[in-house]
Amino acid sequence: MENKVVLKTGLRKSRLMIDIVCFAYFILFIYAASSKLLDYEKSKLQMLKSPIITDYAFFLVWLVPVLEIIIGVLLLIRKTILPGLYAALALMSAFTAYIIAILNFSDSIPCSCGGVLERLGWSEHLIFNLIFMVMAIVAILLQTKINEKGRVTTVQTIF
Repeated sequence: MENKVVLKTGLRKSRLMIDIVCFAYFILFIYAASSKLLDYEKSKLQMLKSPIITDYAFFLVWLVPVLEIIIGVLLLIRKTILPGLYAALALMSAFTAYIIAILNFSDSIPCSCGGVLERLGWSEHLIFNLIFMVMAIVAILLQTKINEKGRVTTVQTIF
């Protein structure tokens, strides 16, 4: 009986951590997407100024906010949390790779993140992104563990 109480408490803590990470990503992505879409011309102009993504700016100016919204929604639905976390990690990894490229191969390039995030310098952006990537990895590991325990419990109850 004690093991079940400890297990349930551990699962509750894991679930809470996952929910916090999902909510943080949801707020981040919906805020960033809204900022980009509400100030579309500014976002497009900033992307056009980037030496790395200039050729794709007209495509990315729509793709990035749409992906952010889709991923944000995935993170709110219990059955799609794990794919949503993987997608959030992938998108944040792409943003981070872009920042690393900017830091190493470019001078001053405006940020097209939108809102208050564009006030961050590139180094601060890199740290911010790395923190969110670690959060996603931790949440993925916890969600995977919860999913595995759920399968074991289901199998045990059948027999």
